[in-house]
Amino acid sequence: MNASNSLLLLILASSLLPGLVIFLLHEQSHRLRTALNLFGAVLKLVLVTVLIWGVFHERVFETRWTLMPGLDLVLHADALSVLFVSLSTLLWLVTTIYAIGYLEDSPHRSRFFGFFSLCVTATVGLALAGNLFTFVIFYELLTLATYPLVAHKGTPQAVRGARIYLAYTLGGGVLLLIGAVWLRTLAGPLEFVQGGILSELPQLDPWALRSIFILLIIGLGVKAALVPLHGWLPQAMVAPAPVSALLHAVAVVKAGAFGIVRVVYDVFGIEFTASLGLLPLLGGLAAITIVYGSMKALTQDHLKKRLAYSTVSQVSYIALGAAILGPLATIGGVVHLVHQGIMKITLFFAAGNYAETLGIHRVSQMNGVGKRMPGTTLAFTIGALGMIGIPPVAGFVSKWYLGQGAVEAGVAAWVLPVLIASSLLNAAYFLPILYRAWFRPAPAAWPEEHPHKGRWEMPAALLWPPLVTAGLALAAGLFAAAPYSPLTWAELIAAREYR
Repeated sequence: MNASNSLLLLILASSLLPGLVIFLLHEQSHRLRTALNLFGAVLKLVLVTVLIWGVFHERVFETRWTLMPGLDLVLHADALSVLFVSLSTLLWLVTTIYAIGYLEDSPHRSRFFGFFSLCVTATVGLALAGNLFTFVIFYELLTLATYPLVAHKGTPQAVRGARIYLAYTLGGGVLLLIGAVWLRTLAGPLEFVQGGILSELPQLDPWALRSIFILLIIGLGVKAALVPLHGWLPQAMVAPAPVSALLHAVAVVKAGAFGIVRVVYDVFGIEFTASLGLLPLLGGLAAITIVYGSMKALTQDHLKKRLAYSTVSQVSYIALGAAILGPLATIGGVVHLVHQGIMKITLFFAAGNYAETLGIHRVSQMNGVGKRMPGTTLAFTIGALGMIGIPPVAGFVSKWYLGQGAVEAGVAAWVLPVLIASSLLNAAYFLPILYRAWFRPAPAAWPEEHPHKGRWEMPAALLWPPLVTAGLALAAGLFAAAPYSPLTWAELIAAREYR
């Protein structure tokens, strides 16, 4: 094994090994636990930076173990996997800092950060999976690693939410496995190849392929929260704020959306998927989810539930991009994988800050909070405007390319109304929050205030993460055309998929 191939293993080990050691630490080993968390996160960021450079210059990174004839465990890096790995790595570092501040003095921190590291390891593993078998393995490991995080508080509500989450995701995993095994028996080894593998194989039964595609999309759609498979997501909001941020921006829902992109582009191939008549099915499912999620968000007074239904809607932009034939829509869908992540993690960090500092859990409690917590509310404002699609925040770039892609593919008649309706609904459930926060008078007393004596409105470990991610959301829009930006990397992915 040469140095290039070892890089993929080192990237996995940079979170796996610290996580395993953290499990063994005494609860009071605060400094060592913090050092291990930050060392692993920073080391992974350095290693992924090397990987980005190598993949951009078309160097090959692959590690393969043969488990039995015709069944390999494969790690492989291409432009798409690097995009997801980069997002997970960067946001893991920021979320780790936030979680250290958020959980200070809380019980069971070693257990929490151990599973936290395993969760990121599984996410990076499925991003680097070189075939469908490897993807399924890490996909299920992600389920098992996140269940204890959702149940972390140990309250009856938390345990119930975690059980619902487990039931949904294990059920989805079973369907994904059935689809993968069925496809393996028909088509042989299922390597991820740009342009797909199935169009080159003769005499495959089209109806069998259509059935397999539906099984795979349902299995992945559970984690991606496609309607009607989304029921676990609002229930999982009982988890601590860092876990919510992880579920919505870094790991679980992104794993499902990323899997849909992999199946469409690198297993079936988008042109072959279109020839089977499956793109309208996926597009219709995404469109329904986009509108339904926004309408449900509009009716929620609980802040985290409003954000959860917003995720249901926004993540389906990625599936919508995969359902439209053409490079512009591909760019719009793929880049939203990153843009939604940095905007949504900002919103969940801010929601956590409101709850921890003032006891605010509901939109109706947010009057005047902008003057009391200006830094947090500034970050929340940037994230919310990005979700609506207001330039120059990153969300505008995603929606612009999806709209252009719809025109290019000749499906503007139904895609543009969906995008417009979604943006109007986004505005309808986010703008009233901003109005309350900045322009309504504050109440005489906050629901449950925990005064902070420092220089800032709250501890720096909680304040700076949302400000940093809000800055990234702004920079991703302002400097979209810059080298190595999410947009230019998405253009690279589209160019390689359609060449």
